[in-house]
Amino acid sequence: MSVIDNVVFNTEGYMTDPNQWSPEVAEFLAKMEGIETLTPEHWQIIDFCRKTGLASGKAPTLRQITEGTGVTTKTLFALFPKGPAKKVAKVAGLGKPEGCV
Repeated sequence: MSVIDNVVFNTEGYMTDPNQWSPEVAEFLAKMEGIETLTPEHWQIIDFCRKTGLASGKAPTLRQITEGTGVTTKTLFALFPKGPAKKVAKVAGLGKPEGCV
């Protein structure tokens, strides 16, 4: 049995219920997004996004992530290549950030 067997996703691959999220789900989703290992730096960003996203009901934007974590945009792109705000939202079990195509 897989960690995502009972997790519901929308057509774009985002979880529909952030309460179904777990660190194991995050690790699975990260691999699906091409991120083999989640480092402490990844987790700092994921934790910030979950806390912020669950409080506001919206996934944080790239600017909110960089300002809230102190991680540079360049580092964010290195950790979550090709669309970091969307990738971290997906891995964190949140919906797609507003303004992302």
